Amino acid sequence: MYNRDMFRFAFLLSLAGIAQAGVPAVDIDSAAQLYQEAAIREQVRASLGSMPGHIRKLFQGNTSTPLTDPQLQAVNLAATRAFRIDVFEAPALSAFAANLDADTLKKAEVFLVTDTGKRMVAADVGLASLSDADADKVMNGDLAAPSTPQRDVLFDKLERAERSAESSVQILLTMATAVAAGTAVGSGMDPGPVEQRARKSGEASRQAWEENMREPMRRYMAYGYRDVSDADLKHMLSFLQSTAGRQYISAYLASLGAGFYAMGRRCGEQLGESLRELALAQLATESDEQAKPLPAKPNP
Repeated sequence: MYNRDMFRFAFLLSLAGIAQAGVPAVDIDSAAQLYQEAAIREQVRASLGSMPGHIRKLFQGNTSTPLTDPQLQAVNLAATRAFRIDVFEAPALSAFAANLDADTLKKAEVFLVTDTGKRMVAADVGLASLSDADADKVMNGDLAAPSTPQRDVLFDKLERAERSAESSVQILLTMATAVAAGTAVGSGMDPGPVEQRARKSGEASRQAWEENMREPMRRYMAYGYRDVSDADLKHMLSFLQSTAGRQYISAYLASLGAGFYAMGRRCGEQLGESLRELALAQLATESDEQAKPLPAKPNP
C-alpha cells in the first residue's frame, strides 16, 4: 500500500489528521502493536531519504522565479531536518488510535498474522524500498509483472478498496498545504489565508487527477504483489472490503496523513525562518551598497 514518489507515496496521505466521527478510539499501546504488525515505520522510513528532492521540486514547480542557490540549500536543510521518523511517529500513532475501534483492531490483528497478511505487509515494505527510478518504471508500465485478466480484475478492486488513487491526489493538497502553512508561520505571516489558497488551488482538478492515477496505482500494486497468489489476493480483498477492513484503511491513511502533515508543517516553518533570514540579509546588503559614498569625480 505504500509508494515513494511525490505521487507514489501520496495514497498514504489521505484523511490527514481527521478522526472518524463516532469511532471510539483504542489506547495508544494497542494501536502501536497493530502499527508494528503493519510495518508502517519501515515503510515510512524508506521514503524519507528522497523527501528533500521532492520538496525542492514542489517549490521549483510553484515559484515564478528560479530559486537561488542559498534558497535551494535552505529547502534541502529544512526538509532533511523535518522529514524524520521521530517527527512522524507521535502524530501518526495518535491518529491511528483515534481512527480505530476495538472490533477493527481485533480483526485487523487476526488478518495481519495470517500468511496472507504477512505476505501483504512484506510486499508493501518491498514496494516502499524500491528505488525512485524503478518505481517510476513500474508506474509508467516499463517494468511490469506477468498478469491475467482475472488478476487485473482483482487489482482493480484492490486499488479501489485501498483508495490509492484518491490518496495519490491528496498528497498534492496535503503536502502543499502543510509546507505552505508552515512557511507562512516561519516567515511571520498568518497561515490561515495561505492554507485556504493552497487547498483551493487543487480542488478544481481533483477528480481528473484521481482518474489519471488509477492505472499507475494498479500497475504499482500488481508489481508489488507479483508473487502473491490469486487466492491470497482474494483473501486480502475480502478483508479490505469488510467493515473492519474499511475502518483499518481509514486509520492507516489517517495515521500516515497526520505524520506526513506534521513533517511538512515543520519543514515549512523551518524553511520560512530561513527564507526570512535570507531576505533580511539581502536587504542589509542592498542598504550597505546604497550607503556607500559615490566615487569622486576626477578633476578635469
